[in-house]
Formats: sequence, C-alpha cells, structure tokens
Amino acid sequence: MARGIDYGNLMHRAMRGLIQTVLTDVAANGLPGAHHFFITFDTTHPGVAIADWLRARYPAEMTVVIQHWYENLIVDDEGFSVTLNFGNQPEPLVIPFDALRTFVDPSVEFGLRFETHDEDDEEEEDEEEIEVEDETPRQEAEVVSLDKFRKT
Repeated sequence: MARGIDYGNLMHRAMRGLIQTVLTDVAANGLPGAHHFFITFDTTHPGVAIADWLRARYPAEMTVVIQHWYENLIVDDEGFSVTLNFGNQPEPLVIPFDALRTFVDPSVEFGLRFETHDEDDEEEEDEEEIEVEDETPRQEAEVVSLDKFRKT
C-alpha cells in the first residue's frame, strides 16, 4: 500500500486549532479593536446545543455574530460555548469545532471555510488519502541569456 499524506485532515486540524487559539484569547482578553466574528455552524451536528426555538428557526445551519454583546465564552479542545443575545433574550449555545462551516473576521478580511461531507462520504474519505507520487524525472535547467532583452 502506498504511503499517503492526508492533507485534508491535517488542514482541518490546523484551522480548528487556529480558531481555538483565537477564541481562547478573546475569552481571556476580550475582542481587540474592531475584530468581530461571523461563525456559521451545522445545527444538526450531534454536539450542538441550542434552544429549541433556535433549532426550529435554523434547522440546517445558523450564523452567529460575536461582537458587541456576548457572555460566558468558554473554549475547550472540542469546541466552545457562549451566551448571545437574540432579540433581548440571552441564549446559551454550545458549538463543537467539528460543526463549524465558516469562521470570518470581516474587520481584517480573514475567513475560513470547512468542507462538509455526507456521513457516507466521510467513511469513504477516511479510507482515502492523498498520495504523493514521484513526478517525471526533472530535466536540467536551460540557461537563457537576457542580454538581448537589455536596453543599452
């Protein structure tokens, strides 16, 4: 069996780690400057905990904004929880990192998008890896003189 590098999984873990680091800093120190986040997540993901009325209103996915008013931001290795205000009604949310679809900080034009897969596809994809194959043999580089292009 050929040895492969699972770039998709490695990138997913790296992006998840970046978000965890950012949210951990915000939980400890608050949002700096104009930073704020638009976070879209899959409301059907098994670890998501939101109020029933929010789940009814957003049956597939939901985008929340962490900006002016948020409380109780707690981050761990699996995800984060936060209380947000929906029409003057504070609601606690629990969002696993694996439920994230996008994470955007428009103040600095930064964004991450997580690929989504059906459960059947996930099983197949877990078995598939990106294989690194040898390229065709490299040829010697050709030296080109730039003298004819120089202005005198």
